[in-house]
Amino acid sequence: MEGSVFTPSLEGMKHVKSETGEILTKPFLDVCKLILPVIDKFGAAMALVKSDIGGNISRLEDKYSSNPTEFNLLYSMVEVEVAAKTAKGSSSCTNGLLWLTRAMDFLVELFHNLLQHPDWTMSQVCTDSYGKTLKQWHGWLASSSFSLAMKLAPDRKKFMDVISGTGDVNADMEAFCTSFSPFLEENHKFLASKGLDNLKAS
Repeated sequence: MEGSVFTPSLEGMKHVKSETGEILTKPFLDVCKLILPVIDKFGAAMALVKSDIGGNISRLEDKYSSNPTEFNLLYSMVEVEVAAKTAKGSSSCTNGLLWLTRAMDFLVELFHNLLQHPDWTMSQVCTDSYGKTLKQWHGWLASSSFSLAMKLAPDRKKFMDVISGTGDVNADMEAFCTSFSPFLEENHKFLASKGLDNLKAS
């Protein structure tokens, strides 16, 4: 493949914001989708995360497709649900966006750990990232299944070889973390402004 597995998402990120600086629904979801092949390379360890991310992307895409003009901006879905008082429902788009953002926080932290701690095993990398991001929002059950899954993490060197392609994977990973984090921070800020950033898993 040309470049690393991060190349398509780095390209996609250039289109996430509108000219007025607002996050656009479709390009944002596309970037999230483009990072799924990276998760695939983890195999069974990330099956939970992948299905979670995939499910939330589909939920938001379905809403977007129902009215692309109305839902062109990512936060418009949340605004509609806040007005209808359905934002806190477990199947709401607000909930979908919140959990998608959290799962992406986890991945950014994971890539960050891979860069910062070349001596860590993959399990260490995953467990530390999980502890800093998703763990506080998960109940006991989700936490235990997650910890169990992390034991299936692939060998680090093999993983890095697989995702490298022909590109400089470390530089791409670094670029991904740097460019993508501000979108996630913006999502959290927006959700927090609506009092919706601290919903826990049911």
